[in-house]
Amino acid sequence: MSFFCQGIYLFVAATNGGNLNLHGDRVSSFSGNPDTSATAAPKVYMNARVEKYASNYIKNNSEALLMVKGRSVNCFDMMDSVFTSYGLPKELKYLAVVESELNPNALSHVGAAGPWQLMPATARLLGLKVTRKYDERKYFKKSTIAAARYIKDLYGEFGDWLLVLAAYNGGPGPVYKAIRKSGSHNYWKLQAFLPAETRGHIKRFISIHYFFEGNGSVTTLTKTEMNNYLKTLATIKSKNNVSPISKKDDISSAASHKDNTVLIKIAAEIVMINPLKLN
Repeated sequence: MSFFCQGIYLFVAATNGGNLNLHGDRVSSFSGNPDTSATAAPKVYMNARVEKYASNYIKNNSEALLMVKGRSVNCFDMMDSVFTSYGLPKELKYLAVVESELNPNALSHVGAAGPWQLMPATARLLGLKVTRKYDERKYFKKSTIAAARYIKDLYGEFGDWLLVLAAYNGGPGPVYKAIRKSGSHNYWKLQAFLPAETRGHIKRFISIHYFFEGNGSVTTLTKTEMNNYLKTLATIKSKNNVSPISKKDDISSAASHKDNTVLIKIAAEIVMINPLKLN
């Protein structure tokens, strides 16, 4: 990730495999049998803009992805627990694969470290201890809690998971700039105004998500797409006499709830970090 600052940045922090089968503009599950029951949640299909990239990415990095998958079981269970406790989608754990391939000792040339590639100043502001001899960014659970706090704040700021992922990579500044230039909050309409590294970051996240899940989630959708998906899901549940999902109960909406607010001031240069990533 990169932490974006220009002059004094005011930041409001909320709360302490297999092969993909491409079919036209959609990607289907690559393992298991599809659930055709009446109450099955509809598939979250891959955006057509990412299909070719995802297919090539997974093909070219299959060996490395399988290695990551092999060592992901224990840490993914922990991440699921942390994200759930913060009211965040569990699928956000795949961001750590993009950032570091789940390597706790990953270190970028600009000083971002750990599985979540946190900069020292950012880590300290999120409650981690970072000294020359002791660095909690390299501890899976502690750094995941810090990342969850930061991600939750970003969701409160943007209300759109693709924009959150973009801001985690390049900072909120470039995202706001892209919104102004494009006149849109839709990621696919504003992406052309984002740095190439950030665009690649989003495509890698989506690719890795589908590699692990064989399906998408709210984290791979724009805000409008997510709301439409949740309406469809609520309709299905309602027709089958299942209590519908309310916006208040939805896990993505829960992420926008702020238990407390801390005003953080940071003075720094603009820093763009290229996260450690699969080729």
